[in-house]
Amino acid sequence: MSATGLAIIYVIIWWIIFFAILPIDVNRSKTVKIDGEDPGSPENPKMIKKFLYCTGITTIIFIIIYLLIKFEYLNLRNMIT
Repeated sequence: MSATGLAIIYVIIWWIIFFAILPIDVNRSKTVKIDGEDPGSPENPKMIKKFLYCTGITTIIFIIIYLLIKFEYLNLRNMIT
């Protein structure tokens, strides 16, 4: 598989994991009410922490998928034919 294909797979996995992690560890109780702001939005969404967790989990999953493809345990071209 080419580097472009591997990069695309990594980005797709990253976004799936990111949206799965996004609602975790969010405290929705607000101490300060601001007019015009969504009352359900968190004060501190902890995005840097979620970004790092997402990147770590994605890297582990990607390495597993890469090894499966490299050693031909996961070969979609043979599955189709």
